[in-house]
Amino acid sequence: MEIQKIETKIHEIRGHKVMLDFDLAELYQVPTKSLNLSVKRNLKRFPFDFMFQLSKDEWISLRFQIETLDNSLRSQNETLEPKRGKHSKYLPYAFTEQGLAMLSGILNSDIAIEVNISIMRAFVMMRQIASNYGELYSKILALESTDKEIFKALNYLLDKDQKEADQKDRKQIGFKE
Repeated sequence: MEIQKIETKIHEIRGHKVMLDFDLAELYQVPTKSLNLSVKRNLKRFPFDFMFQLSKDEWISLRFQIETLDNSLRSQNETLEPKRGKHSKYLPYAFTEQGLAMLSGILNSDIAIEVNISIMRAFVMMRQIASNYGELYSKILALESTDKEIFKALNYLLDKDQKEADQKDRKQIGFKE
């Protein structure tokens, strides 16, 4: 399973990285209704910090983001079939990383096991990337505080490039050939 495909299905809601029930059902190759029924049969495994249902406002906001993504994908690949029945009358459930780990315990097919391993790898990779950016940012701040002259020169050069770009956009005055 492609980790990049999984990463596009991870959203941040209520401060948590989550995946939605219909995206998971697509990855597991089962109907969303079946996935949700399995979860409801094992509801004790899914406390509110493992799984929650989106509010109407959260869903509307997220749906616009998802449709924008789908439209950009569609414009890149015109053979993509439009999805029918994509918008359910029920608000979707969001599963945190811990909820996804619990799903692996109730979904026991070979596909579910493979997909869960890929999902866990995607979450780990995203955490590593975020950690690397945080370390890089702190190193830049430390460097900036120790050698201010380098950053003055860099800022001057950046400003100079911006000024030159602004000059190119200006209308020429005077003799024109």
